[in-house]
Amino acid sequence: MNEARRKSVLCSSPAGLHRMAYKEWGDPANPRVLVCVHGVTRVADDFDALARALCDRYRVVCPDVAGRGRSGRLRDPELYTVPQYVADMVTLVARVTAGADGNADEGVHWFGTSMGGLIGMILASLDGTPVRRLVLNDIGPVLDPVAMARIGDYIGQDLRFPSFEAGAAFVREVSASFGPHSDAEWRKLAADVLVQEPDGQWARHYDIRLARPFAAITPERARSDEAMLWAAFDAIRCPTLLVRGERSDLLSRATAEEMTRRGPRPRLVEIAGVGHAPTFVQPDQIAIARAFLAG
Repeated sequence: MNEARRKSVLCSSPAGLHRMAYKEWGDPANPRVLVCVHGVTRVADDFDALARALCDRYRVVCPDVAGRGRSGRLRDPELYTVPQYVADMVTLVARVTAGADGNADEGVHWFGTSMGGLIGMILASLDGTPVRRLVLNDIGPVLDPVAMARIGDYIGQDLRFPSFEAGAAFVREVSASFGPHSDAEWRKLAADVLVQEPDGQWARHYDIRLARPFAAITPERARSDEAMLWAAFDAIRCPTLLVRGERSDLLSRATAEEMTRRGPRPRLVEIAGVGHAPTFVQPDQIAIARAFLAG
């Protein structure tokens, strides 16, 4: 049971239907479900090490968020936003928690990195939420505008690489904030998000139109989004763990400390020598997640 099964679920947006791919690890009959959701340009494969480590306890479900990896692209790129992703995850959770009688059971635990944490934050704040335990990996209600501009610029570059090695070198360079990794770990982090095109070149495995909503963010919109995210965070009632990379430029220490005093009052764990965001591919980081999720 320590190898993944690839599945998909049909989701809806105002522009039509799309398929969301996901990987499922562990006993398919296990009612204990852990949903792991990646960052803005990453994919389900990011969680392979974490899923292998935790699939003895959980059925681990790792989706490719719409527009990434093996999932379908949205017809309207303006819909590449958190509300659409939350709607997709509600569909996914309904699928993976339905018992033999079609009824949902005990809900899910949630591990969200960056964007995946924002999705989890909103979902956990809703009345009737299925989220019973929440890990927010290097994300909070305040999004540093400089970091957001950096990410938006990175997303929007339509890059092609003549070889896998060239693409992998680029991924390693722009992902340096992930912290120290072995050469093999860097190679996998690159292989997870690079795809070979029909012309033989290599590209990043996502819809480049993901950058469109970033370009539409105004200062007024940013303030409104921040207020909405704080309101969502304050509404969370489930046990929550907040992980911060010591050198993160997206989640400041001040914001992280403020989060520990509000909403679910999460326990804060800071990982030394890492920026945005810890990858949880290494045993010491995986141990942090296991200890919290086990209660």
